[in-house]
Amino acid sequence: MGDHIETATQSVRTEVPSKADGTGGVATETPSKGGLDQQTLIDRTVDSLLTPPKSIYDDFPIKLVERYIDEPRELRVAVVGAGLSGVLAGILLPAKVPGIKLTVYEKNADVGGTWFENIYPGVRCDVPAHVYQSTFDPNTQWTEEFAQGAEIRNYWQGLARKYDVYKYLQLSQRVEGLDWVDSRSVWKITIRDLKTDAIRVEEADFVLTAIGRFNAWKLPDYPGIKDFKGTLRHASNWDPSFDPRDKKVAVIGNGASGIQLTSNLHKVVSHLDHYARNKTWITASFAGDETSIEPIPIPEDLRETFRKDPEAYLRYRKENEAKYFRHFTGWLKGSAENDEARDKFRKFMNDRLTKKPELIDALIPDFSPHCRRLTPGPGYLEAITSDKTDYIQTRIRRITPTGIETEDGRHREVDAIFCATGANVDMAPPFPITAKGRDLAEVWRPDGPYTYFGSATPGFPNLLFVHGPNGSGRSGTVPHNVENQITYFARILRKAAREGIRTIQPTRKAADDFTEYSDAFFATTVLAENCSSWYNSGRAGSRIHGLWPGSATLATIVQREPRWEDFEYEYVGDSGNPFLWYFGKGCTKQELDPEADVTPYLKAGGADVKDVHESWWSVP
Repeated sequence: MGDHIETATQSVRTEVPSKADGTGGVATETPSKGGLDQQTLIDRTVDSLLTPPKSIYDDFPIKLVERYIDEPRELRVAVVGAGLSGVLAGILLPAKVPGIKLTVYEKNADVGGTWFENIYPGVRCDVPAHVYQSTFDPNTQWTEEFAQGAEIRNYWQGLARKYDVYKYLQLSQRVEGLDWVDSRSVWKITIRDLKTDAIRVEEADFVLTAIGRFNAWKLPDYPGIKDFKGTLRHASNWDPSFDPRDKKVAVIGNGASGIQLTSNLHKVVSHLDHYARNKTWITASFAGDETSIEPIPIPEDLRETFRKDPEAYLRYRKENEAKYFRHFTGWLKGSAENDEARDKFRKFMNDRLTKKPELIDALIPDFSPHCRRLTPGPGYLEAITSDKTDYIQTRIRRITPTGIETEDGRHREVDAIFCATGANVDMAPPFPITAKGRDLAEVWRPDGPYTYFGSATPGFPNLLFVHGPNGSGRSGTVPHNVENQITYFARILRKAAREGIRTIQPTRKAADDFTEYSDAFFATTVLAENCSSWYNSGRAGSRIHGLWPGSATLATIVQREPRWEDFEYEYVGDSGNPFLWYFGKGCTKQELDPEADVTPYLKAGGADVKDVHESWWSVP
């Protein structure tokens, strides 16, 4: 610095010739008019060299957000529906999504969904109870192999109590509409209190629909249906006070509920008219587990073993559940397994229809097994071949005050009519959902649901479908699939909460590509044959949107790591820089706590290296 000052000083000094008297010296230049004198120039030069240069960070225009990265923003999440999917969401989401503020809306007076609503005679699960339960908290004490509806309902209600799901519930509250407010990035939820009939509006950042696939039941629109003087009910709206004994009854429909109703009512009624036009494969079971019209109790000694020996129960459970993951090829075109199933099911039906052989052609389909959902029907074929049952394929012309008239002009009097005619199968929620001037049902209407992974639709931000269209396949089990899908959604919600994401939705290209792959996949399966089912919204030959395009194991792998590149995002704040909110102050709050464990990755004993640093909940 001294050298620099000296140089600068010298730069303003001028050597002048010696005077006549022989004395030499240094003369100071006379500053020009308006210039600086020598001393001022020196002072300013020295000051500039002693003052450090201005930093680019001085008065930096962009400020950090005052937050720590381990302080996720609060997310208001609404779940619509408290059946199996809603209960699992109420258990898993609070455990997996820090900062969540959860509300679960349910139109019924309690949880259970289809098992709360369906109480008709003979209602039961058509898969073994031990595979129709949560993976993480099983019931070792199921009393029957194929549990009745009440036992299933009690299990799921008990699970909701155990995991305190009821604190998130708003019961007897029916959601009647969802409207996206783009300016604030929230969903307005219109809710009707079914106890008071009052309507209110609440808001949520994210909405998950968990309404089930067969929740919106409806009566058929036959002429005169309102004129019938006897008991007339949909199977999903059974009147528990009705006594069917010694009555003449009619059951319309031969889907799962129609088959179960017919199997059980025919034992106690005086006569049963069964109206069924659809051919269908009647099977013993889905996975080779023989079923019976009579209950199949699980022996007490076996239940005692399950209670006392967790390893024995685990072996039993794994053996049973594995069956439902190993039959994927059975629904591929030309597969040996499908051919074997056709031969097996045909023999099963032929053997049981010998009493009324005319029913063989009336009932056995031309299409392959699995084109429609298989319908395990213990006791059904025996019921329709009974002397007191008439199997009627003629179309219904109208309902009269005393019975049913068919198109051939015949009138049959009955005391009661039960419509097992299913539900709305277009997969659209039973209430309007609008965003940016578009209605979801209209977007889906031309060719069925339009989604990405069956989970979300472009143009409808922060809206996720649990077990919705393309949500699950024909292999695996429903609870396992729903748990995996909710965990997938938890990853999305965690990302939104941690990174300050205001909105997330799939890109149109991602949804188009998923649809294109789905169509290509289903073209290789028997689902593409000319049969109508809820898989294709009851329109034979239409696009399949009721099933996942692949095996259950494929779905598990795909949902394990979201393809974040398939989504588009909007972030909180106006800076346009997502890292300002995400990184915040540049550290965690936890590391500032002297008592906190900031090295949770260090553990005693050995480690499975596959799991090293994979735990999302470990900070850092």
